[in-house]
Amino acid sequence: MRFEIITIFPHILDSYLNESILKRAQKKKLIKINFHDPRQFATDAHRSVDDRPFGGGPGMLIKIEPLYKTLKKIKRAKKSHVILFDPAGQRFDQKMAQKFSKLDQLIMIAGRYEGVDARIEKFIDEKISIGPYVLSGGELPAAVVVEAVSRLLPGVLGDDQSAVEETFSGDDSYIEHPHYTRPEVFAYLEKGQKKKLAVPKVLLSGNHKEIKKWRANHIK
Repeated sequence: MRFEIITIFPHILDSYLNESILKRAQKKKLIKINFHDPRQFATDAHRSVDDRPFGGGPGMLIKIEPLYKTLKKIKRAKKSHVILFDPAGQRFDQKMAQKFSKLDQLIMIAGRYEGVDARIEKFIDEKISIGPYVLSGGELPAAVVVEAVSRLLPGVLGDDQSAVEETFSGDDSYIEHPHYTRPEVFAYLEKGQKKKLAVPKVLLSGNHKEIKKWRANHIK
């Protein structure tokens, strides 16, 4: 699957996207992450891509022309989808990630400053928000979408079953059961007194029927 991120800061996510699971997925050619800088289509000496909004007001807007030309430059796959990150957009969730995982290509526009010229909406499929708050740009939301979608693709996780039996894998109300690992008893000090936290005994029993029952009872 190809992720195309349109941003005026094409290296801002380098560190995060080149570590751990996403690094391995790219090395195995399960995903490809491309960055596209609208500044390449700027026409002035300073490579400006922003300007003051008509009608006045604070801040600057990304101009439509460099965004449009960047979109036109990207070679479209058969199953392609274009999104713009916007605080007023549809809330991104696991169901949306699952829908995006069926695509061949996801094109994401990461705005900056006060946003982008609203006329770009004619050339996108939908607006997406990762939460009810405002960020300085759409690059972090792009990273969130890349990771959430990538881990649903076959072969990206060490065990594909990991993405099947986890929080939100069924619906928004499904919260996975608690997990425990060694040590069996964790000892610590609190206000000078020794405290202990033990793993539930059933998980140490080896009785898989009872373990399955316990896990089912502890799904929130």
